[in-house]
Amino acid sequence: MEATELLNKVRRIEIKTRGLSNNIFAGEYHSAFKGRGMAFSEVREYQYGDDIRDIDWNVTARFHRPYIKVYEEERELTVMLLIDVSGSLEFGTVKQLKKDMVAEIAATLAFSAIQNNDKIGVIFFSDKIEKFIPPKKGRKHILYIIRELLDFKPTSRKTNIRMALEYLTNVMKRRCTAFILSDFLDKENFQNAMTIANRKHDMVAVQVYDRRLAELPSVGLIRVKDAETGKEQWIDSSSKAVRKAHHDWWIEKQLQLSEMFTRSNVDIVSVRTDQDYVKALMNLFAKRN
Repeated sequence: MEATELLNKVRRIEIKTRGLSNNIFAGEYHSAFKGRGMAFSEVREYQYGDDIRDIDWNVTARFHRPYIKVYEEERELTVMLLIDVSGSLEFGTVKQLKKDMVAEIAATLAFSAIQNNDKIGVIFFSDKIEKFIPPKKGRKHILYIIRELLDFKPTSRKTNIRMALEYLTNVMKRRCTAFILSDFLDKENFQNAMTIANRKHDMVAVQVYDRRLAELPSVGLIRVKDAETGKEQWIDSSSKAVRKAHHDWWIEKQLQLSEMFTRSNVDIVSVRTDQDYVKALMNLFAKRN
């Protein structure tokens, strides 16, 4: 992508996604993703029913009557975005490519995070870790992330979600909220890695898919290519049996994914490239409140 074109695209995505996070997501994001723990706020006089373990003995001794420590939720989070950059994301038949929608959703989450004074970092993955951007705060950092989201060139076209989750578990020492954005078209099972990652961190899955994955159009002979392996084949889309087999495969795949995320205790939201991701994210936030 040309430098000027990239800067214009970064600016457009910043205006759109910052507006969304300012106007729509601010409160929902804040309440859906809680802080790490409790931070000391102030002391006040003991009241009947207070936990005696919170008594501040130094202040109590000074004033000769019991005072307790008051805590408030520590809001600052570390947010990690795990972004699938494999070949299958370079697909889109209706409104936009899957990878473009992933970039917009990731940017919206990033702006929502910095509005809450959270740090944000990114892991780009294929079947290997393509790039790790350590968590930081600030608009400059966000714009760097958006540039990378729009213009990153992976070295591999394949997918390995298990490996990406294991990397997150190892590299992030403290608990974080981690969004994994992918189409989840991975032949390898990653349930165990997802379960382990979710025990250490707060995992959230965002699936982006194209409607042609769910439903083939009846347009006669079409050549399809596996974006990750390069393998090509011709299929007769005018055949009802072919279209039904394809649809059945998709339904089975979605069912397996849903069961896997349920067993891993991870929230998932699915977004189609020709639909409104704002509504999908709002539903996700509401589910977590």
